[in-house]
Order: sequence, then C-alpha cells, then structure tokens
Amino acid sequence: MECQWKPDEQGLQQILQLLKESQSPDTSTQRSVQQKLEQLNQYPDFNNYLIFVLTKLKTEDEPTRSLSGLILKNNVRAHYQNFPNGVSDFIKNECLQNIGDSSPLIRATVGILITTIASKGELQNWPELLPKLCLLLDSEDYNTCEGAFGALQKICEDSAEILDSDMLDRPLNVMIPKFLQFFKHSSPKIRSHAIACVNQFIISRTQALMLHIDPFIENLFALAGDEEPEVRKNVCRALVMLLEVRLDRLLPHMHNIIEYMLQRTQDQDENVALEACEFWLTLAEQPVCKEVLCGHLPKLTPVLVNGMKYSEIDIILLKGDIEEDEAIPDNEQDIRPRFHRSRTVAQQHEGGDSIEEEEDDDDDLDDDETISDWNLRKCSAAALDVLANVFRDDLLLHILPLLKELLFHPEWLVKESGILVLGAIAEGCMQGMIPYLPELIPHLVLCLSDKKALVRSITCWTLSRYTHWVVSQPPDTYLKPLMTELLKRILDSNKRVQEAACSAFATLEEEACTELVPYLAYILDTLVFAFGKYQHKNLLILYDAIGTLADSVGHHLNKPEYIQMLMPPLIQKWNQLKDEDKDLFPLLECLSSVATALQSGFLPYCEPVYQRCVNLVQKTLAQTVLHQNQPEFYEAPDKDFMIVALDLLSGLAEGLGGNIEQLVARSNILTLMYQCMQFSPQDKMPEVRQSSFALLGDLTKASFQHVKPCIANFMPILGTNLNPELISVCNNATWAIGEISIQMGSDMQPYVPMVLQQLVEIINRPNTPKTLLENTAITIGRLGYVCPQEVAPMLQQFIRPWCTSLRNIRDNEEKDSAFRGICTMITVNPGGVVQDFIFFCDAVASWVNPKDDLREMFYKILHGFKNQVGDDNWRRFSDQFPLPLKERLAALYGV
Repeated sequence: MECQWKPDEQGLQQILQLLKESQSPDTSTQRSVQQKLEQLNQYPDFNNYLIFVLTKLKTEDEPTRSLSGLILKNNVRAHYQNFPNGVSDFIKNECLQNIGDSSPLIRATVGILITTIASKGELQNWPELLPKLCLLLDSEDYNTCEGAFGALQKICEDSAEILDSDMLDRPLNVMIPKFLQFFKHSSPKIRSHAIACVNQFIISRTQALMLHIDPFIENLFALAGDEEPEVRKNVCRALVMLLEVRLDRLLPHMHNIIEYMLQRTQDQDENVALEACEFWLTLAEQPVCKEVLCGHLPKLTPVLVNGMKYSEIDIILLKGDIEEDEAIPDNEQDIRPRFHRSRTVAQQHEGGDSIEEEEDDDDDLDDDETISDWNLRKCSAAALDVLANVFRDDLLLHILPLLKELLFHPEWLVKESGILVLGAIAEGCMQGMIPYLPELIPHLVLCLSDKKALVRSITCWTLSRYTHWVVSQPPDTYLKPLMTELLKRILDSNKRVQEAACSAFATLEEEACTELVPYLAYILDTLVFAFGKYQHKNLLILYDAIGTLADSVGHHLNKPEYIQMLMPPLIQKWNQLKDEDKDLFPLLECLSSVATALQSGFLPYCEPVYQRCVNLVQKTLAQTVLHQNQPEFYEAPDKDFMIVALDLLSGLAEGLGGNIEQLVARSNILTLMYQCMQFSPQDKMPEVRQSSFALLGDLTKASFQHVKPCIANFMPILGTNLNPELISVCNNATWAIGEISIQMGSDMQPYVPMVLQQLVEIINRPNTPKTLLENTAITIGRLGYVCPQEVAPMLQQFIRPWCTSLRNIRDNEEKDSAFRGICTMITVNPGGVVQDFIFFCDAVASWVNPKDDLREMFYKILHGFKNQVGDDNWRRFSDQFPLPLKERLAALYGV
C-alpha cells in the first residue's frame, strides 16, 4: 500500500514554492520559510512529499530536488522516532530505488539521507540495507555502483563502531573482502570510495581488516602510481594510519614506502602532498624512525624545506600584499575563544622555576593561525621540528647548506621560508646551532625591519625560539638590540606583526626575567602606547604580554612612576567592560599578575577590583543554582567568569597579604568559597574547585582570623578532594591543607585522620607528577610539625619518597617548615627512619643555607644515628654514599 502513495497536486506546488523561496538570499524570506517548514512538520505525510520531490520529480531542477532531500535529512535527524511506519518505509524504499540516479548531486543526497537514517539506530531495524548496497556494487550500471559506494562510504564513516560489533552479526567479514576487490576497478571514483571505506577501520584495528591486512597492503602498493589524485590521497592516508597500527607489516617494505612518500610529498596536488607529509610527523613518533630514516635525510630535508614556502593561495588568504592594516577593525569571527589556565600552586626548583606538566605550548608552529586550516607549509614545518628533535645535530648537516642559500635570498618568499626553517629546528638542533648564532641573531634582528610584513612576523617567532640563548649572553650584545627592535614591532602598522611581536616579547620576558628591570620604563612606554593603538584581537595578546612582564620582574614593578604609567589604561578597560564580556578573562588574568607583583603598590586599586570579583563569583553561583533547579528556563552560566575571578582574588591575597583583611571582613567571600568548594565531583568543571582551594590557601596565609571559624566545614571537603585523578584539584587541596596546618598549630589534631591516609597513598603512587609529589611531601611535613604524635607512627610508610621529592626544591619557607616537621617526627619515632636513613642524609645535604636552629636539628639526628650504630658500622654505612654527598655531610655536619 505504501508504494501507491500519491501527492496532492496543490500540496506539491506549495512545497515547491517553499523550496524555491528558501534559495533566496534575503534573510527575512529565509526566516518565514523556516516557520512554514516547522508548521508543515505537523503533517505526517509532509516527509513523503520531500522524498517524492527528491526521487520522483525529475522535471524539477537538481538544486531544488537536492534541497528537498536535505530538509528531509534534517527532519530525520530531529524527529525520526515520530515518523509513522508507512512514512519511514516509503522513504527507505525510495532511497534504495534511487541510489543510482543519473545525477551525481542526487546520488550524493540520497546517500546522505541513507546514512542519516542508518545512524539513528536504524542499522538494526533496516536489515536489508547493507546486503542490498553490497549487491548494488556489482551492478553493470556505473551510476548505481558509484551511488551505492558513496552511501557505503558515508555509513562506514558514521557507524564504524556498530559495523564492527555483535549487534549486526559482523557484516564487515563480508564487506571488507568485497571492498578490496574494487581497488582495481576501472573507475577512479570507485577505487577512491573503496579505499576510503577500508580506511575507516585501520585505527580501530578492526578484526575483519586485520585478517586481510596483507592483501590490503598489496593492493595499496598496486595503486601507488594512480593517476587520480583522490586515490593517491587515500593511499597516503592509509599508509600513515598503518604506520601507527601495523608498523610490523610495513617494515619489510619501509625503504620503498619512504621513497614513495618522498615523491608524494612533492605531488602536484596539494591535498595529496599534505596527506603524504603527515607520514613524516607520524614516523617521527615511532622508535624505529632514526634507523629507517637516517639514510633518506639528504633527500627528505630539501623536500620539507621546500614545502615551507607560502603557496600563492596562502598569500591571497593572508592578504599578504596588504602591508598596513592597523586601522581596520577586526572581524569578530576571527577571534578564537581563549582558555583560562587555572591557578596551580607549584614549588620553585634549583636553576629557575618550571611546572613540569603544564608545558607551555605558546611557541608552537602556529605563526599563521588566521588561516587556521592545516596546510602543507605548517605540516612541513611541524615535521621538520619533530625530526630535529629525533636526529638533533645530524639533521644540521643537511640543513645548513640550504639555510645559507635561503636566509640571504633576494626573493622575500624564499627568505621568509628560510627564517621559518631556522625557527622550526631551534629546539632540536640548538646545540649545533650555537656556533652560528652570534652571526645569525644580528641578521634576524635586521630582518625585523624588512619591508614585507610576513617576513617581519615570522622573524618575531623565530627569534622567540632562540631567546634562551640570547639571555645567556652579555645583555648589551644581543638582548638589548633584540628588545629594542621587538618593541618597535609591537607598534608595527601591520596587525599580524603586532601579534607576532607581542607573543615573542612574552617569551622573551619569561626567559629574561629580572634582566629586563633596567629597561622597564622603556618597555612600559611601548606597551601602554600599544593600548591606544591595538584593535580587539591583539589587545587580548597585549594583556598577556603585560601579565607576563609582571610575573617576570615581580616587585621591581612596584615604583610610583611605573604604576602611574601602567594602571590607568588597565583600569580604564576594566571600567569599560561589562560583567558578561569574555574580554574580562585576559584582563583579570593580567591584573592578577600585576597585583601579585605590585604588592602594596596595588592598594589604591584593590577595592573596586576585589568587589567586582566577589560579585562575579556570586552572580555565577546564583545562575548555577537557577539552572540546576529549572534547566528548561535558565541556561547554565559560563563558569569561567567565576574561575577567573577566584584566581584574581588569589592574586590580590598574595600581593596585598595582610592588607586584604578589611576587604575580606566586609564581604561574604568565605561563604561563596564554601559553595564553590562543594561543586560536585560529577561537575564538568573541576577548575572551580581547583581555584577555590588555591584561594583558600592564599587567604589562610593573608588573613587567617577570618578563615579559622570555617575550618571545621572546610577540612572534610579538602579530605574528599585528595583524589590524584584530578591532579590540579588534588594539588591545590594538598597545598591548602599545609598552609592551614601552619596557622592552626596543635589545633589541627582532630583533622589529621581526615587527610593523612590519602596523602601517604599519593606520595607512594607511581607516575605522580613532580609538582603534586612536592606539595604532598611539604604538607605531610607540616602536619607532622604541628601534630608529631599523630603523624610520626606512619613515618616508615612515607620517609623514602618524602626525601626524594624534596631534595630538588629550593631553600624556602615551605621547605623549612616541612623539614622541621620531619626532624620532629624522627625524634618521636626514630625507628621509622632507620631503613631509609641514606635518603634522609641525601635530603639534608640538599640544603644550601638552612637556618641555624634547623641545621642544629640535622646535626643532632645525624650524630645521634652515628653514635647509636658505632663508628665501624657508620663507616661501612657512609661508604655507600656517592662521593659528593660524603664530602658535603663531612664538611657541614662533621659526620
């Protein structure tokens, strides 16, 4: 009965009229079409009309018929479960009948419709679909075969998991061998579909494919020289994935595969070249890379270097011919969302400070991120970067001769690519580059004033990759000229150059730290001038450069003349921005760094800033509660506002110290913080808790009298958050417990059982990040310092990892209190340290300048141990020490 369905002529005309109107560019027409479509969805057979126009109404033009099918696809996506049986059967039937339509556009539309129905869980309820499509592959009619393959390719892309599960009786056992037969088909389009279908099952190591892996690889090799670019692209894509999952099967052919990929990376078709170039990126991650690739470096290096030139299309997209655009406002679509990095509390190490897990990725190869799509230039540069890290200076042999030619080339395009090469190898080949840098850095500084904006911007990036070396040389030689030129580029008349210069300057600030203090007035002058000059997007990067400057020079920024320059423009922006404006994020982050650096210098500005942060937290919490109670009426708030506000409050507490006390007294921040700390562990935003624990620790240090009454409420929450799965939350909770212990003293006693067991488990856990280990050790030490009787009995369970994690951090207050704690516990339970005493000796020796009374504690414990075991045993024991440790303990403690 379904197949007899006939449209009503008047209804059909009405729908055709709508389809015509919806192709109009006018937005108000578009809107009324949307409304009419919604109304028509009330009629059960509306969808029959849509499929009828797509498959039966051959008199209509193809765009209209295709549009009808796409509207039907949207209806399937939204309402399929409500389609009456008759309607869904009619649609399925029509699809299978017309998959071989003579028009490629209609075939593709029917294929999209089929995969949409299939992915609505209908592969189970449409058992004839896959057998029928596979049968149609054998059709003599090209259109039918191509249409069926197109549909199968889409199903393989959308439903790969279900196809390889028991739900469907494993159709792939039939489908994959079937697809492999078509690798040799006479039509390029069909060959391409066939490879694309099989490619969907490589990464998941689907059993049905693994059984046929050898014929698959043989077939790929047979297609290596195919004249159709789409086929070559799919062959390259397959080989790149096989490199990850079945390297064992490729190894015997590796020499030929590499030769082949070298050719393809130079393919005339850029899409093929890009797919092939991915091969080098993937190979670099494999342990065999060095062994299989070293003989090919002389050929590969020039190919990658050559791929790093801008293509003509890149230059058009980049508007590379427009040199001055600083007055043109930004297109709001181009401004990427920024992610706030929540506050993590970390220890400082000998030789500079770094947080291990939070590797900064600011200097990745995204110098031209506005064409955000991945292209051959970026892929070649990324490949060179990773290969430089694999081969180190061996790569330089092949790069240096090329570089000489490129860097001094008269054509700007070639010279630009040379500068990019120099930046790409910076990390991997740094050692080998050092002899050339005294000549290269001044050359690059000259390139900063090149007449082409694209040369100036790439030079900023490349120089930022060498700042570590620049800063290690006498400042007048390279640092001063580099800084002077970079500051000029921050005020460039080209927006891309401004952006590159600002980012490069932020990297320079991180490396140079206090080396920049003599030039502060000059630096601030430039940054403040840029405030009035920048368009929207670069303003956000400027905030970051100012924040990084504050982090790098610290309290040196706290001079009245600097504050006078810097604060007015920041506060002016602060007053302009509404509470809902996402630009507050980078501004709040920036102010947080500035407040921490200025310390008391920030006092005149702190009240309005503090108030607004508290309001942001309060607003967000209120909105969250509304959303939880009535999700249909209130949308979930953007929790980032609250997280950034909590972090700025931490910055204020750290910078102002005791001066924040009146502000805390006059606000409900502790109640709000208590609510933030209770964001359930199921909540998708652990950063809310992460930031509230950081603030708790900072407020504990700055004005404990206000925190103390709430400790009984806070401690159980801190205990439940000592879960190392969420590293940063756990880290900040641990640190806060340590700060609270110091303030509470012996009153901490009732709370020790809530946290001690978890802390001991964390410090013994394998693969725990260094920052978390250090903070855990400090907190255990501090708990033991204030409650030795409670903690000392566990000494043996943690003394060894405790000593190894604290030997590398700098002498500071936190290390001091932790070691006092460990000494006190050893006095209470000397037996707990006996087996691991060598580790304790090593940790003691890590102190450069302990305070006198702490040195006295070390002396007593070391001599007590020596006297206990007697001279002979001590000699035998201390003979196991490495020589530097032996000498150090003898010199400092006379043992």
